Amino acid sequence: MASDILLPGQLVSLPRGPAPKLGGGLYLKDGQVRASLVGVAQYEGSTLAISRIRSHPPAANSVVLGTVTRLSPLQAMVSISVVDGVPLPAGEEFNGVIRTQDVRATEKDKVKIGDCFRGGDVVKGVVISLGDARSYYITTARNDLGVIFATSEAGASMDPVSWQEMRCPKTGRIERRKCAKPETL
Repeated sequence: MASDILLPGQLVSLPRGPAPKLGGGLYLKDGQVRASLVGVAQYEGSTLAISRIRSHPPAANSVVLGTVTRLSPLQAMVSISVVDGVPLPAGEEFNGVIRTQDVRATEKDKVKIGDCFRGGDVVKGVVISLGDARSYYITTARNDLGVIFATSEAGASMDPVSWQEMRCPKTGRIERRKCAKPETL
């Protein structure tokens, strides 16, 4: 329990024995202890409380999650909403850029941004540099990086078929994406 990040409303598992006093970030509902903050539950003496996890701006080698907001032939613009597993507060997102040469490690000259990403795709990437004054440079040039969630034209959540294709479960239609290898494989 000491290292599990809790989300608001999530049940908090308690050890056997006497119930601890509830501190900040926790509440009791229907006889169950729930989190009211994003953070880690820790004991402070006999009191159980959630210590809030503070978000921080991306740095080089930070793993980020973001949504593709705009595409051009040479790059995809990403709104970064999670840095190193910690969600950013609403309205405090950072901008990122995935350039064609940063999409994959091989055949960089054959990359077409429109075949790798679409607007609204959720992308997992790594910050490679701070970029210019407006945005961070992000790479997806590893097997575990790329599109982790996409919606088809029919409005269904798509399933990855290969490292460069996703299938719509409603229509069976295949769309090209630079897919991240699922963590379960």
